[in-house]
Amino acid sequence: MKSQQPRRSALFELGFRPFFLAGAVFAALVIPLWVAAWLGLTGEWQPAGGWLAWHMHEMLFGFIAAVIAGFLLTAVQNWTGVPGLSGSPLVALAAIWLFARLAWLTPLPVWLVISLDVLFLPAVTVSIARSVWIARQKRNYPVVLVLGLLALCNLVSLTGLATGDFALQRQSNLGALWLVAALVGIIGGRVIPFFTQRGLDLSGPAPSLPWLDYLLLAGSIVVALLMLSGIALQPSIGLGVVFALLGAGHLVRLLLWHHPGIWQVPLLWSLHMAYAWLVVALYAMALWNAGWLIGFSQATHLLAIGSMSGMILAMIARVSLGHTGRPLKTVPAISAAFILLNLAVPARVWLAPAWPQLGFWLAGLCWATAFALFVWYYAAILYRPRPDALPG
Repeated sequence: MKSQQPRRSALFELGFRPFFLAGAVFAALVIPLWVAAWLGLTGEWQPAGGWLAWHMHEMLFGFIAAVIAGFLLTAVQNWTGVPGLSGSPLVALAAIWLFARLAWLTPLPVWLVISLDVLFLPAVTVSIARSVWIARQKRNYPVVLVLGLLALCNLVSLTGLATGDFALQRQSNLGALWLVAALVGIIGGRVIPFFTQRGLDLSGPAPSLPWLDYLLLAGSIVVALLMLSGIALQPSIGLGVVFALLGAGHLVRLLLWHHPGIWQVPLLWSLHMAYAWLVVALYAMALWNAGWLIGFSQATHLLAIGSMSGMILAMIARVSLGHTGRPLKTVPAISAAFILLNLAVPARVWLAPAWPQLGFWLAGLCWATAFALFVWYYAAILYRPRPDALPG
């Protein structure tokens, strides 16, 4: 009897493997490309819809959507006990994502770009919804709802691309941004206190306020729909109050989860810092609505870079170790990546408006280096089978 050959690759065994790696590679490449385009260094090359439309769409529906897909396609298996996508179906889903990213950057007809791009999020949503429905897991119905709304936002954005309506693209992309903020609230509310308890070996249940969780989720979805409609793009004192209340609610959560020991553990402080940027972004939106101190783009990038991208980098670093059976300890290079990503926030939000070339290049360099460090250290981890030979 022949002995079983060891697996050479585990890249398509679970969703987190291809999509964390692809999302990180994409992140490391596209921000320097965007900065170069913004500074006029890309010549006559134009992606579908122009560089600004490409940047807004692809950071959400290319980079962030890939990581969301990787995380949820993996997490839903643990939540429901229903096997997640693997093998050929996962290869097909990853190919859809990749072809759409390439299509945006090539001179293909717009209808073909749209045909490729519109498939990915509905496919992810159907896969997650199927598992949640089989398990009748009502707790995760909101996740399916937010995914479905993200797919709707992408459809509206692509409609704007097809009709040349940049305002419609902007509204739908901003709506999607705040739906991702809703997911940060949902997932962050589950994993940050849990990881903190586990990482610091604390006794007792993780602290939580379920009523606050639901209010924050509802508030984030309302804000997303107001962005999608265009209503929230005009300053409003009433909406400013909503943002301030959401900021206060998330701050309460953050204080409830805090423990001094997190600052000794990079895999923990990176998560808490990302959530803290969410609080800052919400208060910045409140200030913008009041007409004080900060611009809309600055407040938006506090959310997009500090909170969402910070949460992504922290989560993929931690989840990749846990789901590949490795010790939950990071290396100096990844600690440096966390620091660099947090430095990208002030460079983009406060330095760039005053000194554009310095601010944009510094922010882009910090961002790209952070994700390049992740790729350098984690590529082999995500590609290779688990050292304990277990599936996953």
